[in-house]
Amino acid sequence: MKLTLGRKQGGEGTAPAAPQKKRRRRRGWVKKAAALVLVCAAAGGGVWYFLGSRDNAAAAAGSSYTTAAVERRTITASITGSGTLEAADSYSVTTLLEGSILSANFEEGDQVEAGAVLYTIDSSDAASSLEQSQISVNQAQRNYDSAVENLEDLTVTAGIAGRVLTLDVEVGDEVSAGTQVATLRNSDVMELTVSFPADDAQGFYVGQAADVTLDSTFETLSGAVSEIAANTTVLAGNRIVREVTVQVSNPGGLSTDQTASATVNGVGSSSSGAFAYAGEEAVTTQVSGTVSALSVSLGDWVEKGQTLLVLTSETLENQVQSASESLRNAQISYENQTGQLDDYTITAPITGTIVDKYYNAGEISESNQVLCTIYDLSYLTMTLSVDELDISDIAVGQSVAVTADAVEGVTYEGVVTKVSVAGTSSGSATTYPVTIRIDETDGLLPGMSVDAAITLSSAENVLAIPTAALNRGDTVLVTADSPSAANAAQTGGGGPEEALPEDAAPPEGTQAPAEEETQEYVSVAVTTGVTDGDYIEITSGLQEGDVVAYLPTSGSSGGFAMMGGIPGGGGGMGGGMPGGGGPGGF
Repeated sequence: MKLTLGRKQGGEGTAPAAPQKKRRRRRGWVKKAAALVLVCAAAGGGVWYFLGSRDNAAAAAGSSYTTAAVERRTITASITGSGTLEAADSYSVTTLLEGSILSANFEEGDQVEAGAVLYTIDSSDAASSLEQSQISVNQAQRNYDSAVENLEDLTVTAGIAGRVLTLDVEVGDEVSAGTQVATLRNSDVMELTVSFPADDAQGFYVGQAADVTLDSTFETLSGAVSEIAANTTVLAGNRIVREVTVQVSNPGGLSTDQTASATVNGVGSSSSGAFAYAGEEAVTTQVSGTVSALSVSLGDWVEKGQTLLVLTSETLENQVQSASESLRNAQISYENQTGQLDDYTITAPITGTIVDKYYNAGEISESNQVLCTIYDLSYLTMTLSVDELDISDIAVGQSVAVTADAVEGVTYEGVVTKVSVAGTSSGSATTYPVTIRIDETDGLLPGMSVDAAITLSSAENVLAIPTAALNRGDTVLVTADSPSAANAAQTGGGGPEEALPEDAAPPEGTQAPAEEETQEYVSVAVTTGVTDGDYIEITSGLQEGDVVAYLPTSGSSGGFAMMGGIPGGGGGMGGGMPGGGGPGGF
């Protein structure tokens, strides 16, 4: 498509130029200045038309195209916004304790490490309470141990090895503490305790062989020493003796009614003694309960510690449960007081800089009041609110250029560290918070207002034109003498403007048009790339040396409107062109 545009030589308020014959035709004057229609394209073409009065016509006549050379530029697409700097981390140190501050050995501006002691508060009262709590735990532990021992006593065991001589209870019997429930006897082994001269007995040892002679039949049985008394006894005639116990196997006829003497290592006993059973026990209960099971029968041989019967007692079980709960409560109280004692030493929760100190040594701390504030200034962060239309272009890791009015001439490098999916709606728009981290912060402080530009994409040394020159359908107007004019879209011809007689006078109250110099333009299809809002990359369709034409935004608000499209212009310009460009101003 080819457009022939006029560039005005005169202006409003100048005298009409004298009519002169020219090769090109003068514009005729329409006597009724109601509307002026100029046909720019014919074949399926659109019509540029002007609606308005004579005044509007005069204003439109003063509009002119802006031209710009196609040039190489570096274009960076970015999303910009403002925010406030924050510390990487901050912590307000508080305490629930009230007490006298004994030490606070730091000042504002000091660097502190995590775990460093900041404050110590007088804990003397807490220490006394902790000691009393420990006493309560010890008492509760003893009560619990006693209750558990009583519970263990529900299992009745043999105190000696022997045979069950009697079994005095049955399952289901109720028994009280101290009730005899069985009798055990070891009659397989008999014991004889006799006296020996103390000097001789001192040389005896346990396990040494011994001979036992029955007084009634003078029968001799083999035995062994099982015990030697530690103390001596003085008998009549100042005889000093020591008692020695000898065990012999019962061949079946020995009883406690029989007596005998003994000889050890050739030394005879000073007297005879009566036999005794090696073991005999009347088994009694230690606690009250109900017999729930019998584990032995009459005549059974049992070993020491073997279970004889089992009792049950709901009372004892409840006592154990109660003692257990009391012990746990005492332990919890002690643990809590131990933790509270630790709270009297207040340490730094993070590594950072003390920015505020509200309490000093000698003052009284108050519950829930801030003692000091710590900032981690190893890096700074800021949050941008990004529009829902742009948030899909933001990703973690994108580079961010940060500037601050407080630090002129310095651009700091940041990086996107978080893109939140939790948006905030206001009216019909939704924004999403984007977190930016700045590591090199020399000159920056928390609380400063900063501007940030998130780099989306960038193209270096590429062909570019003003964005206002791009028309709908990705077409641009170039001068007819531009190298790329040869790629212009072909269109049909339009009819000539209607001519008026050369001597026709202009309508009353108007001026004659000024002389014009013509400039031809053609429409070229292009492919675009990155844009920064002011300029847009052209990846194909134009080349260096081309000159594009467009109406600047401020000049696009006249009485002209656009209908249809420009044939061959890549879809036409119906409705307008980006940035107000396009041939709607001639």
